[in-house]
Amino acid sequence: MENDVEASNIIDGAKPEVHGRCDLHTHTQASDGMQPPAENVRIARHKGLAAVAITDHDTVSGVAEALEAGLKYGITVVPGVEISTRAEGKEIHVLGYYIDTHQELFLSRLAEQRDTRAKRNASIIGKLRGLGINITLDNVVAGIGRELKPDESIGRPHIADELVRLGAAADMREAFDKYLATGAAAYVSPPRITPELACEWIIEAGGTPVLAHPGIYGDDELVRGILTRSSLRGIEVYHSDHTPADEERYLEMAEEFGLVVTGGSDFHGARQGVIFHGDLGSVTVSADVLERLKG
Repeated sequence: MENDVEASNIIDGAKPEVHGRCDLHTHTQASDGMQPPAENVRIARHKGLAAVAITDHDTVSGVAEALEAGLKYGITVVPGVEISTRAEGKEIHVLGYYIDTHQELFLSRLAEQRDTRAKRNASIIGKLRGLGINITLDNVVAGIGRELKPDESIGRPHIADELVRLGAAADMREAFDKYLATGAAAYVSPPRITPELACEWIIEAGGTPVLAHPGIYGDDELVRGILTRSSLRGIEVYHSDHTPADEERYLEMAEEFGLVVTGGSDFHGARQGVIFHGDLGSVTVSADVLERLKG
């Protein structure tokens, strides 16, 4: 399947057949993705998808542009978000679909989340400098190559990019493994809201909360506890980092808890020639799931 760079060279007028599949987990420049929101939509249309969700970290600032692009390219855009939470010492992500992206209360709550992310970033930079790496947040922002909007935020991939530029890591994978991943030398996990509270926020904003990539957490007892305690309505069974065994287990959990089965690539674009986590459209579910998420 073409990567995002190749897809960007396709003539916009191309109209491949739509096969009724959707990628429900993609990121844009509004958080830590590489593509403008409209480009995610165009790539999805080129790849024959019926729908694509925009699920940036703790912000919905890319949704409006994506919705407009959806009209242009004739593809359904699902307004979404991915909220960072914490449970039993682990960072847990909760996806929200079909939220009201104009609700002032929800927007203010997301702004608080981004403030937490900004404090975390400052702590990470401090740890890296303590390790003798001459990195600054200003240089991280400069490396992005554009001015950030007020409701956009810096993510660990941006910091990893700068570590590679400085020669402190050979590539993105080493940057995470050595410095930024859970338990690594500069890892920071600030206090966050609970998954249960994130679900409440999403529901109050008219949306549907879904547990993101449970296989990444490496603790199915924790996952089961979150499903039991929270008002989650779906679980991301299919994800770029899930194995077939993961999919089988989470399908069983979905049936047990009566949850909507979702899936997506968790596309962030290409950094140093490597696509994280997966290419847009590489992990999909039937577009039929959208009606259940709207409910």
